[in-house]
Amino acid sequence: MNKVTELQNEALKPARRTESKEVRRQQLIEATIESIASNGIAGTTMSTVTETAGLSLGIVNFHFESKQKLFEETLVYIAREYHEHCLRAYEEVGPFAREKLTALVDAHFHPDVCTHKKLAVWYAFYGEGKRRAIYRDLIDHIDDQHWDIATELCQELIEHGGYTCPPAKQVARTLEALLDGIALNILMYPESYTAADGRKQAHTYLASMFPKHFEMPTF
Repeated sequence: MNKVTELQNEALKPARRTESKEVRRQQLIEATIESIASNGIAGTTMSTVTETAGLSLGIVNFHFESKQKLFEETLVYIAREYHEHCLRAYEEVGPFAREKLTALVDAHFHPDVCTHKKLAVWYAFYGEGKRRAIYRDLIDHIDDQHWDIATELCQELIEHGGYTCPPAKQVARTLEALLDGIALNILMYPESYTAADGRKQAHTYLASMFPKHFEMPTF
């Protein structure tokens, strides 16, 4: 082996160690999602996570200081995944507010983020009374950025269409509450209420607020 090859191999080692660490952390977070979806917060332990991941208990203790820390990072992971997915959808469409608001709403129902397991995890965290404030502090800035974008788009539509509907902040807040309720329906009634149904319901609200920009869906 020549010196150049040795240097190249040496340069690769830190990247491989980092990649291995990130892969393990990702495995544990995904296993936590699986466990919470199946067992709830109370029924999820380090053992259920490691059994789901097929890893040793020592691995999870090495990567996370405690079960609570693992829970917090899992919540931040799914919050960021959802937010980044919405932002990509928002940024990849045309410049008009109608297109961007449509993309933002439709992103909620994409199969990468709108899964029963991930929805179950969201609502499991929401139901944690003792730690709800901690969890809100972790992701409030993510929610705030999403809401600010929606509010700005609603304001553009109101001005462009000359609408006399409620203020943009109120329209965006109602839309946010509607999307949360739709997500709960998808989780609670998987046999009779689908993501496609939820999307139509969200578009019905947009059409009622901005009839010059959105068509009323057919059911």
